[in-house]
Amino acid sequence: MKDKIVIYQVLPRLFGNRNEALVESGTIAENGCGKFSSFDDETLKTIHDMGFTHIWFTGILRHATQTDYSAFGLPRQHAEVVKGKAGSPYAIADYYDVDPDLADDVSQRMTEWDELIKRTHDVGMKVIMDFVPNHVAREYKSACKPVGVRDLGEDDDTSLAFSTKNNFYYCWGTPLDLSLITSDISYSEIPAKATGNDYFGARPGVNDWYETIKLNYGVDYCDAGGKSYHFDPRPDIWDKMTNILLFWASKGIDGFRCDMAEMVPTEFWNYAISKVKERRPSLLFIGEVYDRSQYRTYIANGFDYLYDKVGMYDCLRGVITGTRSANEITHWWQATDDINEHMLYFLENHDEQRVASDFFAGEGDKAIPAAAVAILMRTNPFMLYSGQEFGERGMDHEGFSGTDGRTTIFDYWSLSTVRRAFTDCNLLTDEERKLSDSYRTLLNIAHREAAVREGEFFDLTYANQAQEGFDSCREYAFLRKKGDIIILVVANFSSSDRLSDVIIPAHAFDFWQMPEMKVLSRELFSGRYVGMKLMRDSSVRVKVPAHGCGIFKFSLNMKDSDYLFNEHHKKEFPPAHTAEHLLNQLMMRMFHCERSYNAHIERKKSKMSFILEQKPTRQQEKEIERRMNELIQEDMPITYELVDRDHVPEDVKLDRLPDDASEMLRLVHIGNFDVCPCLGKHVRSTSQIGRFELLGTNWDELKHSFRIRFKVVQ
Repeated sequence: MKDKIVIYQVLPRLFGNRNEALVESGTIAENGCGKFSSFDDETLKTIHDMGFTHIWFTGILRHATQTDYSAFGLPRQHAEVVKGKAGSPYAIADYYDVDPDLADDVSQRMTEWDELIKRTHDVGMKVIMDFVPNHVAREYKSACKPVGVRDLGEDDDTSLAFSTKNNFYYCWGTPLDLSLITSDISYSEIPAKATGNDYFGARPGVNDWYETIKLNYGVDYCDAGGKSYHFDPRPDIWDKMTNILLFWASKGIDGFRCDMAEMVPTEFWNYAISKVKERRPSLLFIGEVYDRSQYRTYIANGFDYLYDKVGMYDCLRGVITGTRSANEITHWWQATDDINEHMLYFLENHDEQRVASDFFAGEGDKAIPAAAVAILMRTNPFMLYSGQEFGERGMDHEGFSGTDGRTTIFDYWSLSTVRRAFTDCNLLTDEERKLSDSYRTLLNIAHREAAVREGEFFDLTYANQAQEGFDSCREYAFLRKKGDIIILVVANFSSSDRLSDVIIPAHAFDFWQMPEMKVLSRELFSGRYVGMKLMRDSSVRVKVPAHGCGIFKFSLNMKDSDYLFNEHHKKEFPPAHTAEHLLNQLMMRMFHCERSYNAHIERKKSKMSFILEQKPTRQQEKEIERRMNELIQEDMPITYELVDRDHVPEDVKLDRLPDDASEMLRLVHIGNFDVCPCLGKHVRSTSQIGRFELLGTNWDELKHSFRIRFKVVQ
């Protein structure tokens, strides 16, 4: 089964910092700093349960900083060539070291990183880290390189502006001039090295990447006849950088996000990626490439995925803000249709402005229709930047970064939304919680629905351009199909609810051999059921909320009689009944048992019995109560899904259904934690269950039966 890759980008320095007393341009002592240890098992599990398969830890490599670690044998960095107190994570000071800011014990920082990799793998996620190939910090000097490794620039002939044997480019005979950046200059660099953003003069400006120096891959940018390439013999830097990739690959990471990949020649990537994949074939390479004309070249030379920034990101941003029409989405997926599976979609990252900032949309929920498009439209990966799921605004004045709608990468800081979400989610506002639930629902749909994970795609835009009941400027609709299951997605970018008439053209019926028929669809966001009449070149009417989406799932293999359920006469107490579902799944995970074989669920007191291999210890009994209340506080949404017996997920057992159970079943989902066929009543989210109290237990040694007595306190 193919899974949907969903990446959670996180800057550990910010993510794990719980300090609320922040000062502008504060030091690490004043403002604090997140650590590797901030990502404990519980935190990683929370991220994974949200729906993420990979986590990109941004800023792991040791980079230039104004914080002094000379007591640990690390060279100090001159403040004039460091941006901000913390420094840019992309001004690498040592390719063979990790950021000491992130360690509880600086002397054990590499061990702490190794342990984080293992913890991440243990909860079921994969690890991505940065590889920064184009530039390094001005004062790059490796203190941790392996024995026998020659440092960058160590053997350079600084009298030559360019040589394939040199690792850097030089402004021969000219010192570095920082007068455009600061008037109080004490930093000295003779001769000046070329600056990381391809500035080959000795006097970089404030908008240049003046804190970095460009690496030399054999391209002479200043040749008299124009740019020239010198790859034979192989430039010295190729093997040095390939060995750095192999060093980190040996740590067990699962992928590299390659910073500014397009500023490094594709010939190097072909060489380096092939070398790495000889040893680790499954290791991913994600490239930051902005030139769309080069997309296919970089993919052909080894990249698995590329940012689609200047394509789909720019388009969706424009649709969200109302400066572009939603029907332009069609053009941008078509532009990369032949390489779509290699495109990485996103709405935020550390370089871009936050959706909720004053510079973008002003409110995080306005991104939901765009998120539905980016996540559900195709099978390619999606990336979310930490804090986006709570509507982080990026409007703090942190220091060097200023107030620009972005979350700082240069300063020691803490994010209010993330801090509250990962300490006590009850501190989130209703709006933040609702937004997070929306992202969780979209991601769970992407993983759960085969039609989204690996199904076919059909764009409905062309059939609805002139449709009176459909606003193609503010709405976008498409179909996904796998087998007999079809999902209709309608994204509404407008600020008002829409009652939309969406035409399904005859071509879709012919292309997928769909019959004209009546279907009962389930809207996957709300759980409500909607009847539809599928006719060629006719419309179906759907209601879609403002800044929202409608996701309608139906089967082509259903008959009218399938819509009838067997009768259900029980009158459950919804909080206790929902707790029954939670406890069943928890016991299955803790003790590898089956669901309860005997349950009596009542308002005042409930009992459930399980067959276990051995009697639980007192400590395990306490853990049951603790973990139940922890799950309740996670406030997982309770949703419903209508399926026929032929489309029940593999992990859902039907052996306990009554003999007269209907062909159509209702599955109850508790977040991504549990799914079970059930017709009973439940609360809307787990926080409405109340407090779970374990009243007592009984153990029958002969039957190996363990009975739990409990109640829920509202």
